[in-house]
Amino acid sequence: MRCFHWFHGRWTHSRVLSVAAGALATVASMAAPSYAAVVSFGSGGNQFNMEFVTIGNPGNTADTTGTPIPAGAVGYTYGIGKFEVSEDMITKYNANFGTANSLAITKDTRGTNKPATNVSWNEAARFVNWLNTSTGGFAAYKFTTGGVNDNIALWTASDTLDYDASNPYRSKRATYALPSYDEWYKAAFYKGGSLNAGYWLYTTGSNTAPTSVASGTGFDVNGNRVNEAVYNGQSGPADVTQAGGLSAYGVMGLGGNVFEWEESSFDLANSNGSSSRRFRGGNWGGFSGFLSSSFLLSSGIAPSSQSQEIGFRVVSLSPSAPAAVPEPSMLVIGTLFGLGGLVAKRRMKK
Repeated sequence: MRCFHWFHGRWTHSRVLSVAAGALATVASMAAPSYAAVVSFGSGGNQFNMEFVTIGNPGNTADTTGTPIPAGAVGYTYGIGKFEVSEDMITKYNANFGTANSLAITKDTRGTNKPATNVSWNEAARFVNWLNTSTGGFAAYKFTTGGVNDNIALWTASDTLDYDASNPYRSKRATYALPSYDEWYKAAFYKGGSLNAGYWLYTTGSNTAPTSVASGTGFDVNGNRVNEAVYNGQSGPADVTQAGGLSAYGVMGLGGNVFEWEESSFDLANSNGSSSRRFRGGNWGGFSGFLSSSFLLSSGIAPSSQSQEIGFRVVSLSPSAPAAVPEPSMLVIGTLFGLGGLVAKRRMKK
């Protein structure tokens, strides 16, 4: 049997396999969902953009060294807001309803690009519902009363299209939601890169406490990543785009600036709409321990409560529309047949 060599234009069997493997890798890359996108909400002068970062490595192992234990294991790829929700976004949300707005959200007024604080969990859920319905989607949270700060009801088995027994808070049809404790924890602390990569101690991709700054982007003047966060006695929160260091995935300000609401109830059961909710991440005046994976307050607070120290960000559960590509199986089959035909042709010429 003649052995073919990749020499002077000839092919080896190993070369064919190498190219086929490359084709498979390319297909896998094209087929992988991407949540990195800038999405527009609202209309006209009341339109705003929200940037999402992809949190990949689905099926990653959980952290058993932080709080709670376990935490951070997520079985799917999702996106999370690169920045905290800003005051400007809430202002434009309110304006999109017009003057007769029974669902207007109140907030602090530090500045257009400051994080939206003094927004209750219930109000944040109303905002998220609007992100869904205003873009043709389905509400994440079930409200059965009209007040903007009323508690949610649970989705039940009778809500066939929405009910998820593992999380009665969130509709399984939702595109946008508040981050669960696992989704927030993974975005903040997971190292990424593989399913068993492990977790950082701090939200800035480090096991060392970050440098305290009044504002920052997570990069120095030379474009190098730096370990910094807005905390430790600063006078107030920074703009959401200047909120300090980046997580390993590139999410800004998960540690410091303002605490952030999590979707999950403090007992993690999500079994009652009035249950206390979790929040974490630290704030501009807190100490470094607030930013660590092991820190969690001893209790949550009511979903109707508001605080000048608590804001929020949004997760995306649906990727941006991918470019049209052939079905992976057909592309691979076609590639392999093509390579097989090329080898056969080479043999016939010998």
